[in-house]
Formats: sequence, C-alpha cells, structure tokens
Amino acid sequence: MVVSTEPADTRKKPLSIIEREELTVRFAGDSGDGMQLVGMQMTNTTAMFGNDVSTFPDYPAEIRAPAGTLAGVSGYQLNFGAHKLRTAGDRVNALIAMNPAALKANIADLETGGILVVNEDAFNKTNLAKAGYTENPLEDNSLSRYQLFRVPVDKLNAEACAESGLTGRATARCKNFYALGLCYWLFGRSIEATERWIKDKFGGKPAVADANLRALRAGYYFGETAEMFPARYLVAPAKIATGRYRKVTGNEAVAMGLVTAALLAKKPLFYGSYPITPASEILHELSKHKNFDVRTFQAEDEIAAMTSVVGAAFAGAFAVTGTSGPGMALKQEGIGLAIIAELPMVIVNVQRGGPSTGLPTKTEQADLHQAVWGRNGEAPLCVLAAATPADCFAIVLEAFRIAVEFMTPVIVLTDGYLANGAEPWMIPDTAKLPKFTIKHPTEPDGEEHRFLPYKRDGRLVRQWAVPGTPGLEHRIGGLEKRDVTGEVCYDPHNHHHMICTRRKKIDNIAETIPPLGVLGEPSGDLLVLGWGSTYGPITTAVERCRAKGMSVSCAHLRYIDPMPKNTGEVLSRFRTVLIPEMNLGQLLAHIRAAFLIDAIGLSKVQGKPFMIQEIESKIEEILNHHNGRKS
Repeated sequence: MVVSTEPADTRKKPLSIIEREELTVRFAGDSGDGMQLVGMQMTNTTAMFGNDVSTFPDYPAEIRAPAGTLAGVSGYQLNFGAHKLRTAGDRVNALIAMNPAALKANIADLETGGILVVNEDAFNKTNLAKAGYTENPLEDNSLSRYQLFRVPVDKLNAEACAESGLTGRATARCKNFYALGLCYWLFGRSIEATERWIKDKFGGKPAVADANLRALRAGYYFGETAEMFPARYLVAPAKIATGRYRKVTGNEAVAMGLVTAALLAKKPLFYGSYPITPASEILHELSKHKNFDVRTFQAEDEIAAMTSVVGAAFAGAFAVTGTSGPGMALKQEGIGLAIIAELPMVIVNVQRGGPSTGLPTKTEQADLHQAVWGRNGEAPLCVLAAATPADCFAIVLEAFRIAVEFMTPVIVLTDGYLANGAEPWMIPDTAKLPKFTIKHPTEPDGEEHRFLPYKRDGRLVRQWAVPGTPGLEHRIGGLEKRDVTGEVCYDPHNHHHMICTRRKKIDNIAETIPPLGVLGEPSGDLLVLGWGSTYGPITTAVERCRAKGMSVSCAHLRYIDPMPKNTGEVLSRFRTVLIPEMNLGQLLAHIRAAFLIDAIGLSKVQGKPFMIQEIESKIEEILNHHNGRKS
C-alpha cells in the first residue's frame, strides 16, 4: 500500500494500477542535468519505502563534453523490487530521456513496450543534429514499439518556477526535479523525503529551495492531472532480514571498512593516494574522518603515493593506497619493495576500462593478471575480490586480517560497477566483527641479542618490529636479504630459498580462509564460476535456470591468490565449467593453468556489467549442447 499526503486522484479517465515484482528505471540527460542527483533521491525514497534496491550510475568520460552530444550523456539506473535484488537490472522498464542524445545513447536498453518519457522541448533542430539524428525520432514512428510519453518539461518547469525569484538558466536547472516528481507519481512514491532534503540542502538559498520544491510538486501533479498516463506502477516492500540498513556504494563501504579495521586494531590509518577515477571517492570519504585517527595524503603522483604507504607500514601504521589500473601500473615497483620487505598493507584497485586511459568512467575486470603477476621477478602477494558494493566492507576487513597475520601486501579488486553502484547494507553488530591482534616485538631475541628481521614462525611469517623500539634496530629494503639475519645477500642458494619462502608464505594463507561454497547441487552438468562484480548476474541467472529444472550450480571466488584449498575438487565434480568475466578470459587462463580444466569462457568488454539474460542464454546453450550429445 502506498501512503501519500498528496490529494486523491481526480482524473476523469480510469487509471490502472499495475503491480510489479521489480522495476528498472533509468534517468538520462546531459552531465549538467542532475541525473545522478535525482537518481540518488529516488533511490533513497525507494529504500525508505521498503524496496530492495540496486543502482548503477553511468558517468560520461569527458569532464566538459559539449552539451547535447552523445559524449556528454550521464545516466543513473535504479532497480527496485519486492524481493532480494543482486543487480541493477537487465532491460530497462522505464527510460526518462531529457534530450535527443540521452535518448539515442540509451534507447537500445529499453524493453519492447517499455515506458519512454521524453522532454519534447529539447528535441529541436540543434539538439537533434548534435545527437546525430537526421529526423526527429518523436515524429518518424521509430519509437512505436515503446509507450512514448512526450512531456514539455522545459516549458512546464519554467511555468512552475516563475514565482520563485529565479530566472533563465537557474530556473532550467530545476527541470531534473520536475522529472523526478513525475516519476514519483508514476511509481507510487511519496515526495515528502525529497522535499525535506531540498529544504535542508538549499536552506541558505531560499529562492533555489522554493524553485526546486515547485518543480518537484509540479511534476508530481502533472502525472496526476494530465490524464496522459493510463497506469501507475507499484512495487510492494521487500521482505528482508530485520536490522538497521543504510544505502552504501562500494567506495563508501571500502572507506568504512578501512576505518573499522584500524579502530579494531587500535592502529592509526594512513591512506596515501593520487586521485584517479573511479577510486577518488575513497580518498574523499576518508578525509572526513580525522577524528578516527585517519591520516590522508594526496601525493603528487602514484609512485609517491605507493612509497608513502610502504613507509607508513614500516612505521607500524595500518597503511593503504587506492587507485585504478593505470595507477596500479605505476605502483608496481613500490609494491615489489613491500613484498621483498614483507610489510603489511592493503592496495585497493577499482578497475576500469583500459588499456591506458581507456574508459575512465566505465567498468571492467581486466586487471586480474596485473594483480597476480604484474610485478618484476617472483613477487607473490595475496589478491582478494569483492562481490557486491556491501561486500567491499567485509573484504577490506579480511584484507587487513591477512596483511598483518602474514606480513604481506594484499590487493583488493573492486571495479567501477561496485564502486559507484549502491545497495542496502545491514549495519553490522560491532561485537561480531573480527578481532585484530597485533603483536609487535619489544625485545631482541636473536644471536648477540640483536633483532632478526627475517626470523619466521611456523607459517613463515616474520615479525613486525616498529622502528624506534630499543634494541630492534634493523634494515629492510629492495635488495635481497639473507634469511633470518636480514643483511644484504647475493648468494644464489639463499635467493632461491627466499623466493620459495615468500611463495610458500602466501600459499599458507589458504589454511585460514573458508572453503569454496557451491549454490545448487555439489556436482552436475555445469558449474558457473565467477569473481568480483559478476556475482549478481551469475547467481540470479543460475537461480532462474535451476527453476527451469536445469543441472547448473555456481560458485564465486573472493580469494584469487591463494584460492580456497577445495577449489580444484569443486571444479572436478562438474562436467563443464563456465567462467563469465569482463575481460578476455583472465580467470579462465588462471583456472586452466592451475587445475588443467578446459573451462569455457564468456567474455564481455564493453564498459558495462553483464546482464542476467546474457549468462542465462549461455547456460542454456551449453546444456542444450550436452543434451544433444546425450541423445
């Protein structure tokens, strides 16, 4: 049931109420049209209503692309449902296009029969030409397979804001709230929460607040009184586990995880970084938390950022850096130093489309090989991958646990989809969070009563001595060291020994991680194996196929190096293994090499996440082929 303070429907034509299990809505317009803002407002309102939500912001790659062009289109997709969601949706059910370029860039994703709301005022000759249209798509019948609703947003927004005191361009900036108000009516949402937000946000600018409120309300009442729309669409609240929730993006979850880990360990947190899309928000968020003993350092380049983190780790701090693929390339020599010095730290790589500058605002999973093998020499470290935006919190806690227990750098892989996408996150019970026990040596215990920096325990882990501790003076660095004593050593047999020891230490991490779980039957015709942000579409596709009676299960890797000890056993129990990933088969190559399994790859390198249907179709193709051979 939708509760609203707005007046009852007074229209003359009958209005249908269509109930849906889930809906996918996309706002699209120029980068200056405020699509991200209204998308987030609708997300917050929908979450407060009780729906499960999953979002996917889509930013233009160019900072100042010409207005009205395809390069400048910005989008925000929201999937909300009456059940648990794992993706931001496949085909779009409703597209709100603020200009011709937004229409052209997004229309291919709108389902046949889907709702298409356009700002018809923007479809003039100039904007049509900028978008590459030779004919007006609103007039040439090319949109006949959609439910097209032409709304003069510019005109109606100007009329609504006429008495606000704003004029011209300032008034035009309110049209995003006009479109939002219309969507609130269309999808049965109340405008009250957004009204409060506008009053708080623009409290110091009364005219701006008044104009945006007028636009929001005018859009809502237009839907109610225009008799243009034959139906409203309602999605009931979802049944989810009881608890306190908040909306969180992957980058926000990473930042909160870093702060939490440091607090649990009673350690200062040092974050050294160079701004890079789409990882910069981690730096922005952490800079707000000096009260939690967080120190942020914006370095002059990626090399300086990485070596500052090496220094912070040597000094005994919880040390972290964050970047994306091009930045990781520059950090690799510093990471190699951290590996040979055996210092604990976390490196977060928010992957984006490459190579080089590539697709800065788009998502990809193409840095797995770089993470596992990207350094010179035999330079092993631990590699983890987050599965969902909310999982970024948990994976960071796990990364710190491994880093300090095994004295190693740990790379955490997220990507643009996880970083910018949002979902509800149940705020954890602090009493159930993992405990961090940090033990720094306080007295020398070696020969001649001096500290031995490479003396190891049963898991081959050396001690983390804090510089300045009396009697624990020691040297570490990039030159190979003699085992145990730590002096520079060029002995070939010692070098071989140290190389094997560092590799074995990373392998020993597998003794402390959970086994690989399987959703579905433990054996069968097909296993779909994923990593990273493919978790949502893979899991949903497998659940749909299993509901059709297909012999398919799935497993998801959060630990890439080392992998869970039972990974080979799990893979061997299935006739075929399918690995969907947003690259040309990097995990596929890793699995084939490690387990001699001729798995099948499904690649997508388009700057977009997988759709559920793409994986579902590949599952059906493989199983139909199996059944054909059986017959």
